[in-house]
Amino acid sequence: MTKDNKNPLDILWAMALIGAGIGVFIRIPQVMPGILEMEIFAGSGFFIRLCFYLMGIILIGGGVRKLWYRFFKA
Repeated sequence: MTKDNKNPLDILWAMALIGAGIGVFIRIPQVMPGILEMEIFAGSGFFIRLCFYLMGIILIGGGVRKLWYRFFKA
């Protein structure tokens, strides 16, 4: 992608990524008890939680990176 090509929807997409990441962090404590009730997932609670939190961090990081390169990089 060229540096001159600045799509105005990039800001909206970055905010959507950040919002989705924050939503993952808010939703994890509500969803985890239901997931752990299932017999097949009962022993892997730590790994599932780790994956959900990692997904939230990646979403937020992607949105922040997109905003950073949009406003602060030449």
